[in-house]
Amino acid sequence: MQQFFEFPITPSFTFESFVVCDGNSAGLQFARRIADPADPENLLYIHGPSGSGKTHLLKAICQVLESSGSTGVHYLSCREVVAAEDLIKRFAAAPALLLDDIHLLADDAAMRAGLWQIFNDFYGTGRKVALAGLFPPRELPYLDDHLVSRLLWGLVARVDASDDRSRRMILKKIADDRQVRVPEEVIEFVLVNTSREVGDLISSFEAIYRLSMSKNRKITLPLARESRELQLAGNDTR
Repeated sequence: MQQFFEFPITPSFTFESFVVCDGNSAGLQFARRIADPADPENLLYIHGPSGSGKTHLLKAICQVLESSGSTGVHYLSCREVVAAEDLIKRFAAAPALLLDDIHLLADDAAMRAGLWQIFNDFYGTGRKVALAGLFPPRELPYLDDHLVSRLLWGLVARVDASDDRSRRMILKKIADDRQVRVPEEVIEFVLVNTSREVGDLISSFEAIYRLSMSKNRKITLPLARESRELQLAGNDTR
């Protein structure tokens, strides 16, 4: 048995809403190619740390493929229990294979064989394949050696937005999208007081933005500190 989790595709996961920085621009470019039915490239593997945008890109590919007329597009993450034969049936008639978190594949011979069979079916018929995981292909545990080799035949992109320059770009993009002015000292405060994961960074800024709206106050360093205190107090009560 292997864990897979199926998520609904929401409009927020689009190429247009993806925050581009130095560490993920290649991943975005490759994902757009996979999403383009007219592009002959049909294989992509994305890897990088948690919160770097892998899931966003896979779901954006789903959005574009669905909007171009493809039906039965599935995005799956390796988190929900399902047998290998169920996985094969689920993707049997799908126009694309989009599988996230493949580093979570268990040491299970049936699942390795099932995933290899699915991959061959899609790759051999020219259907789009996009996979994502934390590690480069050769460092993925419990993956069939033949599949590792095949992944290296296609497009491979590392995505990482954990450097401070990229994180600043993300914060400024979010602020621009909300049409608010954010002083540099606030951006620096958020960078210093938030983990390097992009998801945490966005959540921290969103908390400041919501506090600003609720109190009808500009975003300033005192407001950011107040928001931080409220977040810490909320965490302490959990």
